Amino acid sequence: MAFQEALPEFEAKNCAVIGCSNDGVDKNKEFAEQQGFKYPLLCDTDLAVSVAYGAAADTTASSAARIAALIGTDGNVKQLWNPAGKGEFPAVVLEAL
Repeated sequence: MAFQEALPEFEAKNCAVIGCSNDGVDKNKEFAEQQGFKYPLLCDTDLAVSVAYGAAADTTASSAARIAALIGTDGNVKQLWNPAGKGEFPAVVLEAL
């Protein structure tokens, strides 16, 4: 189950899905269109977000790890998965809501 397939379940729980990648705008746009994403895919080209969430050691890293964060309505991280799973991982996140 991909996050895209599970979007209705996340929306039913009042939860927004947002992706983040260190690729540039054009590459992310192409990827999002190919995948049919109906949720935003943010560009973290300077790795500032990745460093803040522990997905990259510093802004000189060549890439970031695949992580997931559950952020509450208060703006605080409620749960962090590092590394984030694949496959049925969206079901794990849904259960945590």
